[in-house]
Amino acid sequence: MTTLTQEPDEQYEESAGHPEGYATHDVTNQPPPLAPYDASDDTALLEGLRREGAGWAEDGLRRLGRRAGSAEAQEWGDLANRHEPVLRTHDRYGNRVDEVEYHPSWHHLLRVAVGEGLAGAPWADGRPGAHVARTAGGLVWGHTEAGHGCPTSMTYAAVPALRGTPELAKVYEPLLTGREYEPGLRRPTEKRGLLAGMGMTEKQGGSDVRTNTTRATPTAEPGVYTLRGHKWFTSAPMCDVFLVLAQVATGRGQGGLSCFLVPRVLPDGTRNTFRIQRLKDKLGNRSNASSEPEFDGTVAWLVGPEGQGVKTIIEMVNCTRLDCVMSSATLMRKTLVEAGHHARHRSAFGARLVDQPLMRNVLADLALESEAATALTLRLAGAADRAVRGDTGEATFRRIATAVGKYWVTKRGPAFTAEALECLGGNGYVEESGMPRHYREAPLLSIWEGSGNVNALDVLRALGRSPATAHALFAELALARGADARLDAAVARLETGLTEASETGARRLVELMALTLQGSLLVRHAPPAVADAFCATRLGGDWGHAFGTLPSTAGLGGILARALPTAD
Repeated sequence: MTTLTQEPDEQYEESAGHPEGYATHDVTNQPPPLAPYDASDDTALLEGLRREGAGWAEDGLRRLGRRAGSAEAQEWGDLANRHEPVLRTHDRYGNRVDEVEYHPSWHHLLRVAVGEGLAGAPWADGRPGAHVARTAGGLVWGHTEAGHGCPTSMTYAAVPALRGTPELAKVYEPLLTGREYEPGLRRPTEKRGLLAGMGMTEKQGGSDVRTNTTRATPTAEPGVYTLRGHKWFTSAPMCDVFLVLAQVATGRGQGGLSCFLVPRVLPDGTRNTFRIQRLKDKLGNRSNASSEPEFDGTVAWLVGPEGQGVKTIIEMVNCTRLDCVMSSATLMRKTLVEAGHHARHRSAFGARLVDQPLMRNVLADLALESEAATALTLRLAGAADRAVRGDTGEATFRRIATAVGKYWVTKRGPAFTAEALECLGGNGYVEESGMPRHYREAPLLSIWEGSGNVNALDVLRALGRSPATAHALFAELALARGADARLDAAVARLETGLTEASETGARRLVELMALTLQGSLLVRHAPPAVADAFCATRLGGDWGHAFGTLPSTAGLGGILARALPTAD
């Protein structure tokens, strides 16, 4: 036995003579780092890209996928979340500055995202499929981290809203659709690229924006107002311009809730009043600053007519809801890749985890959910792309299907991420694995742009106001009629459910809409093993209440071979 009186050499010699030596320091049965990997190595993603009219973007997507999976980009995502944004309300001399400082990794991530066209670029791209290409890029670049996707999403969504006021769009659209990222607060027209944010919710109302109390007062200059009020959630406060809602009490028009453009820096170069009261201490999404700004004499430009604020901003909401679906699908894919990598390299009870029947069931079940989410995301992006190019049928389908997808795919995210984390066991519960960050991120997408109830009720509202939305939905489902009896039966149940639609049953109805849509896409476009397992479980009821309960007849090998990236 080694004692404290022994010399170092004697201690070494005695330890070296022990049969196990320093075996306690050997690292075995641990997976190697995942990075570098190709985040675009996803068959369902690439097939959907081509199917929805953006096959021309594949080479660029593959390049972006390799960059997203690089050790450098993965480290950027980690550092941006470990070093959270810091609010500086005043400079050293006592001047009010209201600036948020970010870690350099945040800027690296945004520079790539904007440069790759993941912000407003599709609106300036005349190629069919440009919006699909952007969504696919988000599905890939989102493997880095989610927070910086907030300003790119809001920038993308701001453009169609601004087009309602051509004189504003003429000034700002070329900068919002550019591919240059220029951080810092400067006169907007002196920058080569701008980012946009939005501020709709207030503490007394949340999603009920018609209860907003922020007031807009017209000035002597046509179209220019001053705002006074306090917003409850305004993310990415260092964006250059914001679209906000405010009440016009006595305006030049009909008054009421209206939409306004608020720049952080005014055309004369002075700072607009945008007092950041605090940053939110959030569950996740911690790389991205979410703030409470106060407006007090803040200069704003009217966007759209007075009293039409919700109507003006609704296109922005459609775009950001699509990005919520995209981000949830991205999170599913990222955590599935992590789980699959671990299972390939970890052994227990004499075999690799990926070769053990129960783990294969879990991974295959997650793979089905991930592919269904990816397929629906790209279908929605295709509808958006064709809608903005004048396809009225796709615009009608988009109206209902985006709300359906937003409800369901974002709802599946937290349970999916928890199961993927569990595949890593205790390793997945440790921050260094990255899985806790993904788990904290997952609930956000169901909350942002309207929680589950808001989206479910929005589907009912769409059905009530425009019966054509139901026709568009069933026209899509009819494309798979006769291909699978379980899908046909589910569509019949949906038809009956629509005749009995009520607020109480809204979630149940929208869930069935989402599952039939996903089933239709997989039956038409996925291999038989994938489509059969999805329809048997999600539509046919041959399933448990947790992931990993696929029936014994499921083709696990085919599902996993399609879903998991090429083994290293």
